[in-house]
Amino acid sequence: MKRSIQIFAVSALAAGIAACGGSSDGGPATGSVSVDVTDAPTMEFTEVTIAFTGIRLQHKSGEWEEFTFDEAKVWNLLDLQGGASEPLITDEEVLAGNYKELRLLVDTENSYVVQKDQPDVELSLAVPSGEQSGLKLKGDFIVAADTTTDFTVDFDVSKAIVNPQGKSLADYLLRPSLRLVNNLEVGSISGEVDYGTINQEAACDYEGAVYVYQGTDVTPTDINVNDEESGPLMAVPVSDDDNDGIHTYTAAFLTEGNYTISYTCQLDDNEADDSATMEFQGTQNVSVVAGENTEAQPIPLVP
Repeated sequence: MKRSIQIFAVSALAAGIAACGGSSDGGPATGSVSVDVTDAPTMEFTEVTIAFTGIRLQHKSGEWEEFTFDEAKVWNLLDLQGGASEPLITDEEVLAGNYKELRLLVDTENSYVVQKDQPDVELSLAVPSGEQSGLKLKGDFIVAADTTTDFTVDFDVSKAIVNPQGKSLADYLLRPSLRLVNNLEVGSISGEVDYGTINQEAACDYEGAVYVYQGTDVTPTDINVNDEESGPLMAVPVSDDDNDGIHTYTAAFLTEGNYTISYTCQLDDNEADDSATMEFQGTQNVSVVAGENTEAQPIPLVP
């Protein structure tokens, strides 16, 4: 992952470790860093393929650490859901300490999306400055000295992809809607949704999604890229893998803390205010503990 989202999450323990240590020759302290990428899913597309060509990290001193890939790392981000991820860099040695920015470099010519209603058409995806300055995440994060610090970039497709509506040569634009989390500080939420019962009582547009909000007792609202301060941290689609009417979901890479979750089976336009027309069910508070999965109560809630 409401709102005041903490984009970069790092522990006080990591900060203490980063302050210690040094290289064996008396030079600046170094540590190793690993960065993976995952996806907070979307409902509109069946494929969101991004070609990553490199990554840059800016130390608080202003110095940049840059890693350019010999070959682009190309993934359909929709395959990286429910806790799945892929590595961008692994155990790369960098200066230890505080960093203030991360950038992902993207090859726009080999990045595209496929819509559910156009399964055979690859639609172009523009990334403003994706190949030059990259997709930017600003904030503070720490690479610990003399050890490896593992991070994951949560690529929020449902908020990141917008329709330029004739203002661009591309079919869609990719905005930098990203979270960076320390892998030691995240847990997950999973549960079941009784879609069969819900569908008998509500006018469902599709199988639905569980919306996750940071904090307790949050009033559910829609995804609206024009009003990100009040929207969900992520919206996780549910799926019926066993075809028994019970749909399951997993919201992964959530920093330790308290969350509100709620389910809706109404479609959500990420560029419009749909809150007045969307019905949410099964709203409940859930606590996430680092390194653990929390099972939420079934939706709809059983009295």
